[in-house]
Amino acid sequence: MGAKMSTSDLRRFIPALEWSARYRQEDLPADILAGVIVAIMLVPQAMAYALLAGLPPEIGLYASILPLIAYAAFGTSRTLAVGPVAIVSLMVASALQGLESVNEDAYPMMALLLALMSASNKAIMG
Repeated sequence: MGAKMSTSDLRRFIPALEWSARYRQEDLPADILAGVIVAIMLVPQAMAYALLAGLPPEIGLYASILPLIAYAAFGTSRTLAVGPVAIVSLMVASALQGLESVNEDAYPMMALLLALMSASNKAIMG
């Protein structure tokens, strides 16, 4: 016997369902302008952070776009800044510093594994 998920349960797990029902159309132009401004700032910043971590620049773009999309659906704060930061880039570079000589092609995969291990550790701890 499986438990059925109610609409309120679904809205608790996906907060975007809650706020999208109350979204005002007159806010759309300002939100589009804000999105363009964030994109203009985020693209070079994300590429620089990837280089700082010793990764190819395109990985920085992935690391900045995916969290924004995920937080838009699952996040609850309207003012939280989500994306890559310089300190994390430096910590990734430091953690993987001795491993890059093993195989240059494996370095991005090791960075991904480090991110997944950190995320799973955080998820387990709450």
